[in-house]
Amino acid sequence: MQTVLTVLLLEANRVVSAENLMEAVWGENPPLTARTQIQTCISGLRTLLSKSGRPSVIVTKDPGYMIQVAEGELDSQVFLSGVSEAHALIRRNRTAEAQEVLRSALSLWRGPAMSGTGSDRLMLRAQHVEEARLAALETYAGLRLDAGRHTELVGELRALLAEHPLRERTRGQLMLALHRSGRTAEALETYRTGRRLAVEELGLEPGDELRETQRAILSGEAGVPSAAAASAPAAADPPADGGLPAPAAVVAAGGTDTAVVPCQLPPDVVGFVGRTDRIRTVEELLTGSGATGVRVVALTGPSGIGKSALAVHAAHRMARAFPDGQLYCDLGRAPGSRLTASEVLGRFLRTLGVPGEALPASCDERAALYRQLLAERRMLVVLDDVATEAQLGPLLPGAGACAVLVTGSPRAAGLPGVRALTVDVLDDDEVLRMLAGVVGERRVANEAQAAETLGRIVGRLPLALRIVAARLAARPHWSLAWMVERLSDEHRRLDELAYGDLEIRTGLTLSYEALDHSARRLLRLLSLLDGPSTGGWVAAALLDVDLFEAVDLLDQLVEAQLLEVVGNDPTFSPRYRLPGLVRLFAREELLRHRDADDSDAALARVIGGWLSLVDEAHRRIYGGDFTVLHGPAPRRSPAGLTLDRALADPLGWLESERANVCAAVGLAARTGQAEACWDLATGLVSLFEARCYFEDWEATHLRALESVRAAGAERGRAALLCSLGSLHLSRSQLKAARQHLVPALESFISLGDVHGCALARRNLALLEARRHNLEAALGHFWAALGEFRQAGDHVGAASVLVHMGRLEGDRGNWGTAGGYLDEALDICQGAGSRRVELQVRYVLSDLMQRQGRYEEAEEVLTDLLRQVRERRDVAGESRVLHRLGGVRARLGRNDEAQRLLRAAIATRERIMDRVGAAEVRLELAQLEVDLEDRAAQPPCPGKPSGLHC
Repeated sequence: MQTVLTVLLLEANRVVSAENLMEAVWGENPPLTARTQIQTCISGLRTLLSKSGRPSVIVTKDPGYMIQVAEGELDSQVFLSGVSEAHALIRRNRTAEAQEVLRSALSLWRGPAMSGTGSDRLMLRAQHVEEARLAALETYAGLRLDAGRHTELVGELRALLAEHPLRERTRGQLMLALHRSGRTAEALETYRTGRRLAVEELGLEPGDELRETQRAILSGEAGVPSAAAASAPAAADPPADGGLPAPAAVVAAGGTDTAVVPCQLPPDVVGFVGRTDRIRTVEELLTGSGATGVRVVALTGPSGIGKSALAVHAAHRMARAFPDGQLYCDLGRAPGSRLTASEVLGRFLRTLGVPGEALPASCDERAALYRQLLAERRMLVVLDDVATEAQLGPLLPGAGACAVLVTGSPRAAGLPGVRALTVDVLDDDEVLRMLAGVVGERRVANEAQAAETLGRIVGRLPLALRIVAARLAARPHWSLAWMVERLSDEHRRLDELAYGDLEIRTGLTLSYEALDHSARRLLRLLSLLDGPSTGGWVAAALLDVDLFEAVDLLDQLVEAQLLEVVGNDPTFSPRYRLPGLVRLFAREELLRHRDADDSDAALARVIGGWLSLVDEAHRRIYGGDFTVLHGPAPRRSPAGLTLDRALADPLGWLESERANVCAAVGLAARTGQAEACWDLATGLVSLFEARCYFEDWEATHLRALESVRAAGAERGRAALLCSLGSLHLSRSQLKAARQHLVPALESFISLGDVHGCALARRNLALLEARRHNLEAALGHFWAALGEFRQAGDHVGAASVLVHMGRLEGDRGNWGTAGGYLDEALDICQGAGSRRVELQVRYVLSDLMQRQGRYEEAEEVLTDLLRQVRERRDVAGESRVLHRLGGVRARLGRNDEAQRLLRAAIATRERIMDRVGAAEVRLELAQLEVDLEDRAAQPPCPGKPSGLHC
């Protein structure tokens, strides 16, 4: 609970995600119950805070929680504000007031920073805060030394030095306090002890500052206030530009007291365009008023997205806000030689004036010296291509008015206090502006469509666009359309995206080679998939591993910024997307590793998983394997996927995975898995029919039909023809329906497939009914009913009884119709087939209406409308709206009737059912004519209000 509260307070008044809280408590391996435990912890904190009179201090805000803290309530903020105020007073030579402010600020400390949290994640932040306290203690001690209070300081400084024996500033202050107290021998022994420690622990001689203090004591100069002031950097004269005083350690080696002001930023990007919102956000976070302490912003995004260009451009814009200079380092190199934090610290310390021979050996000591030097400066630090938190942590200043701008992996943005901003691709307008800035506005304007196509082909990726623009600028005789032509060949695209030192493949190769073996293999296999997103179970099937191992590898690809997270599936697990250029790169690598990657087996496992899921979704909709045919393709249970969670709403799950499973149909066709291809396509009809995805229905079936014809899979061909006949019936294309259904029935008969015959005969019966050939329709229905019963498809039999009931109702045989419908209802309720049960109730409402039982019909239809809307059954909704409008007209509720009929027209037009829309229009027009005719007639006595004679 302490850890959670600490993280919330470190991010006071900002939302902390649940993932960040879990990582702070458990690191990279949280338990399965981590999210629940965090929720319990938040509840406990709220209870405790409520008892202390703060019931609403922790609020829930997507994607996590926020603690609301007013100004002056948080000790750390009050402390840092006091330190800043003290430095301002020192610059104005109001040292007595500065002492009092520092004393008050330091009195807030009651022990080590963040003690009791037990979190490795918070240790770096705790070290930063502790460093700020030590720097403030040393500044406070320097002021008191200047004020002549050396005797009382001896004990305090000796205790502080015992805790931090390698802090040379503290040791120097103790030497001065001892010397001025008449204890010069002890002062010199303190120096000798410090020198021995430095040599033994660090292999270094003491720094210039400590050696100068020893020299001043030996020469007798240390007894005057100016000499004392030399050891107290906080009291130094302010620089002429008004910035904070520089510590003595950054004084140039030549002996001058001018502080080093580094300006290491690389040149700004020529022709930089766009990113206006991101630049504004970065500037507000790093230079805006209100925040205290060091500010850190991390820019993340895939290779080539323009993170470095954005960081450099923003840094140049903000340079004037940081008068003490700008430090810059590109940490990214080829894998295996990436700069370490210690190496970067060495570079920065030398830039800040520390001689090479005085550099501490260990990373921790270098980081401590670095924080000390930056504690009283206003400096911008730009760290490009940072890979991990461990690499970033030592490079963050501990206190003061510095700001840090980071680019790199999302893993580098996980430290508390770091604000992560994702850099996205350019928008269409920015694409045109970037191209125009390099190749010329007229050239782009003359080929605007080709320019937009160029942006789309390269995924609007800034680096790729910069390469394209550079090639076009170097070849003025090339048209933009010719560049489009060259890039259109996917096999050549990465070769085309290279110019001089710029190359897309280089960055992708560096990221790829930094992965472990399994992550590389997963990336290669992911390139085979065509869907817009990928779930964890698909990755598990590709590698034949368990779900958690697969997700860990997917997250490794995300951290390498080769994969994007694009949302969640119905089980709230992440979905991932492979960017287009990364996919091409991965396919190149796949060709190189064809022997090692058994891609055929991997894809068979994935398609088997889709088959298993689609089968189960259909069973949950229809109550079993009813009204559908299956082929012999092997199924595979998706690893780690809980079906009750994933398919709690089976039609909703099919909807959420529609694009991916349709792509799986194409994948099965492309890889020669014809049996799986037709099975998947026909299994998806329950979704296509309910949501009126007629284009998907047709596209998947035609693709599958090519596959089964090539493979000679006759049963699959018959199943697809039968399903396409049903599609044409839904579109009221009766001629096309017959052209598919007749050969389908002939094939099923020749194969002796009773179940297939039943499906084909039922559809032919519906066709004859639409053509008003009722006797022919009943003949087909009776034959189909017997075949469904023979095949054991009870719900299929119920669907036939529904249609027979409708036909008998049309003929006025109410008793016979009611008998068929009651039997169908019993079957559906016994089998748990909600879908067909809704169809039965719909036909029953028609029977009630024909018998004049309008109130009963209205009740049934109102309930049906609610259910079809919950299921998002658009076709069912259009039919129910139509019938309910007619019933309400019969009840004299004409305004409601007109509203419902207009809604039915709009719904049918949305699903392209023009014939159905025309039927509703006729009924609406007749109703409006009747209302006009009745308007002039007096109401009939005894009739309900609104009804006329």
